[in-house]
Amino acid sequence: MRRRLLLGAALVLAAAVQAYGQREEDKFYKLGPDSLVQEGVPQGKLNGPHTLPCQAYPGTQHTYWVFVPAQYDKEKPTALMIFNDGQAFINENGDARVPNVLNNLIYRREIPVMLGVFINPGRRPDQPEPNPRDWGDRTTNRPTEYNSLDDKYARVICDELLPVLKKEYNLSDKPEHHGIGGASSGAIAAWTVAWERPNEFRKVLSIVGSFTNLRGGHVYPEKVRAAEKKPIRIFMQDGRNDNRALRGDNYDPTRDWFLQNVRLKDALEEKGYEVNYAWGIGLHGQKQGGAMVPEMLRWLWRDHLVSTDPRDRTERAFAAPVEKPAAEKAQP
Repeated sequence: MRRRLLLGAALVLAAAVQAYGQREEDKFYKLGPDSLVQEGVPQGKLNGPHTLPCQAYPGTQHTYWVFVPAQYDKEKPTALMIFNDGQAFINENGDARVPNVLNNLIYRREIPVMLGVFINPGRRPDQPEPNPRDWGDRTTNRPTEYNSLDDKYARVICDELLPVLKKEYNLSDKPEHHGIGGASSGAIAAWTVAWERPNEFRKVLSIVGSFTNLRGGHVYPEKVRAAEKKPIRIFMQDGRNDNRALRGDNYDPTRDWFLQNVRLKDALEEKGYEVNYAWGIGLHGQKQGGAMVPEMLRWLWRDHLVSTDPRDRTERAFAAPVEKPAAEKAQP
């Protein structure tokens, strides 16, 4: 009996050491000031949750939120950045905290004024909403929507979500002013939206993208090389310890996340795409990519319109909030 207890304790200790060792690869990635609430920075408003009925996947619906920055002016066409797995990117205690990033970067004019839209994967009304612990792979339509190489999810974003947003907000019609991003399967879904509809979306943010053989995503390098170059700009992040597909002596390169991200990056560079990337040491998660969101957004939107007139005091000042009409201020 004692021997069994000692063996059990040893196994528990080994598991704990292994888990600690896995965490080690991510522990150096921490959020910087751009991802935190900063004193004196005007705060935008997160509206939602809203429900979007779905025709592309009958019987499902999508929950989404809209972040409206304090500088949003309904008289001016505004840029748009969409994040798949929205619940993870608006999480106030999460690894990305995108509303904070938008507040800080817009205020300093490092990115244009833009709406942030955070959309969850589709689900039936009887299924639970994804949450920080469960992103919905087993309880929602996430695997089908995000990992399939068809145009259905692009239809959700372009044909179902955009028209609803345009009814309420003054969105720019220029595809260069539309970006989409995500993590893991949400990242390959973002790429697929731009790939299928480059006349709608031309900026992609990819964190530990699942460009692997979940539903054939490992073929994207070949698809990129075989097709005419599309006007897409992408920033990719991944870690050297991201799901390396090793099972003892068995190795499946089509299920190796890091390898497949590097393969896609190489194909994009060969075709002359605008691609930036960062390979870290981390695991399959948002630790590095979440901390890099400010840098990724600055690079993706680096060509937004600026004034070089030294007498342009507006351009040289922080981006001030738009003054709301008194009636609008009075609303709860």
